[in-house]
Amino acid sequence: MQKSFSDLEYAAKKKLTRRDRFLAKIDSVTPWSKLHELIEPHYPKVEGAGRPPIGLARMLRMYVAQQCFGLSDEGIEDAIYDSQAIRAFVGIDLNRESAPDATTLLKFRRLLETHELTRKIFETINGHLAAQGLMMREGTIVDATLIAAPPSTKNKDKKRDPEMHQSKKGNDWHFGLKAHIGVDSASGLVHTVIGTAGNVSDVTQAHALLHGDEVAAMGDAGYQSVEKREENLGKSVTWHVAMKRSKRKALPNNKLGRMTEKLEHLKASVRAKVEHPFHVVKNLFRHRKARYRGLAKNTAQLFTLFGFANLVLAGRQFRVSETRAPS
Repeated sequence: MQKSFSDLEYAAKKKLTRRDRFLAKIDSVTPWSKLHELIEPHYPKVEGAGRPPIGLARMLRMYVAQQCFGLSDEGIEDAIYDSQAIRAFVGIDLNRESAPDATTLLKFRRLLETHELTRKIFETINGHLAAQGLMMREGTIVDATLIAAPPSTKNKDKKRDPEMHQSKKGNDWHFGLKAHIGVDSASGLVHTVIGTAGNVSDVTQAHALLHGDEVAAMGDAGYQSVEKREENLGKSVTWHVAMKRSKRKALPNNKLGRMTEKLEHLKASVRAKVEHPFHVVKNLFRHRKARYRGLAKNTAQLFTLFGFANLVLAGRQFRVSETRAPS
């Protein structure tokens, strides 16, 4: 296809921006063909004499760009018109066509939610990474993070989202949901994602964050006595949970106290890997606030976000690539 003057000018520019490099990384590590095979059976087919649906590859790339930049449906539509980098990633040439509108993307997102395809996208990405030898599955680190939800009652129902709840962290109260994750202790990649209301205790979800093959599991002080809970009795996994801060501060200044402090520091250094996916999702992908109402839609989005966070994290350490094949 003949390139336009703007494409030639963009290709000849002297400097690659951070957005260019970021999209190039996402493009290179994403298993596009496997995701196409997953979604294609559910994607609308050409029927009758009406306007044919927009190509699956293009809609998927638009959806991925939206998630990676934390944009609304209208926001990614505007971004395609504003950014040559995003246009190139999605595969849009404005000289020949217009960008898919926000309503088209909304329908695509609902299709993913209806058929639970975001969970399958997450599993497909993890399967792709496992084939590269990146999922060790010997130990799991569990943790949870709060994601704020809009507390405003200025809506049709004059109420806050009934599926979101308040949770206290330190001396502050937060309204929203929790993203609970299980992370492989060797690779630092997320293998399990659970979305709950903000008031659900972390320890109640610990058993569901294990894949079953690990020999050890780790958690912060919020998971105290996890091994004594009914759902964890009889399991062969060994739990290594952080000591409560008050007890750690009260450790005696003797040989035993110093050894215990050293052990706590070692456990904390291993648990630090669980913060990396949270950093990618909340800081790099800018997902600090729930975009939709209800747990189902927000949890569906979490699967996509943590799936692509795994690709970003894997791409930093290993070369995980697949030939680009946009259509």
